[in-house]
Amino acid sequence: MAAALARFSRRALPSSSRLLPLLRPLSSEAASPAAAAAPSPPPTSADRVKWDYRGQRRVIPLGQWVPKIAVDAYVAPNVVLAGQVTVYDGASVWNGSVLRGDLNKITVGFCSNVQERCVLHAAWSSPTGLPAETSIERYVTIGAYSLLRSCTIEPECIIGQHSILMEGSLVETNSILEAGSVLPPGRRIPTGELWAGNPARFVRKLTHEEILEIPKLAVAINDLMQSHFSEFLPYSTVYLEVEKMKKALSIPL
Repeated sequence: MAAALARFSRRALPSSSRLLPLLRPLSSEAASPAAAAAPSPPPTSADRVKWDYRGQRRVIPLGQWVPKIAVDAYVAPNVVLAGQVTVYDGASVWNGSVLRGDLNKITVGFCSNVQERCVLHAAWSSPTGLPAETSIERYVTIGAYSLLRSCTIEPECIIGQHSILMEGSLVETNSILEAGSVLPPGRRIPTGELWAGNPARFVRKLTHEEILEIPKLAVAINDLMQSHFSEFLPYSTVYLEVEKMKKALSIPL
């Protein structure tokens, strides 16, 4: 019996070996649809590069309030004006400044200038009972990196750079606040005086010559603004650098 089984197994082995070559093509054909259905890796060509030219918004309406800019006023391309903001004739707002009139009005008067990286805001109300809006009258110079909140600056004044003016503070005509000073809430700088310090204190009376130089500084910055205004475009020029980089990397435009 054992000998008969051995003979039968020897006869069956060649037949099974002859079937193996036939099974291999069938298995490969069955696997090919699955391989075709598998997702291919995403292409890494330059066509997938997406260039985004969108920059920050210079004018941001808030509800019914839309910032107003006079025709001959200069507002740098990376300035943000939001809400109840008015920039009058000959005024200039320089690079990086933010004027946020979402709670109350902000005005920049004739031939006044708000220099680089200033922040102007206005509160709902003032602790002194005065109007809570931020008002900058004519021929006023606001130094760079200053912070103004619900304050009033009368005509022909100079606010030094890095100064802080808090709610309800008042700077009267022909006055100067030195750089780095802090004017507490409700504090008033009388006409024709020089104040400085943290908190700001009276230093001395201004001379007649110093008072005459205050509007001259505002006019000089206005003249400088004209050269920037002549080069101003309503859109960014960053696309020129992007196209130059595309050419350097052999990316089709």
